[in-house]
Amino acid sequence: MSNPQDETSDWYSQDTATFGDRIAAAREQSGLTQKDLARRLGVRTSTVRNWEDDMSEPRANRLSMMAGLLNVSMMWLINGKGEGLEAPPDTGEVTPDMRAILNELREMRADMVARAEQMARLEKRLRLVMLESGE
Repeated sequence: MSNPQDETSDWYSQDTATFGDRIAAAREQSGLTQKDLARRLGVRTSTVRNWEDDMSEPRANRLSMMAGLLNVSMMWLINGKGEGLEAPPDTGEVTPDMRAILNELREMRADMVARAEQMARLEKRLRLVMLESGE
């Protein structure tokens, strides 16, 4: 379990925001829609949506372009460290109930990521078995 002090001082820490969350926040802060960002990067709107939904990640050249367009560093987009957005203003005390919900959401997200990785490994194994069997 993370230290509550860390959560308030590092809003975009690895524990609280994903790569997609950082893209969406920086895009919104820049006043761009997904369609605007996609057009400027030369990709489809669905591609930007997939990045923001953590379904895929951009190649290095697109990541570099995106960081420049959004006025944040590539490292901040990748891991939340470096030049990025400021934390939002404090909107009040986080109650124990809120903290419990946030912790449960983080645990679910971590479990979903682990399951997605497991699915990818199984799909790869299945493809290999299918190739070996000649189908």
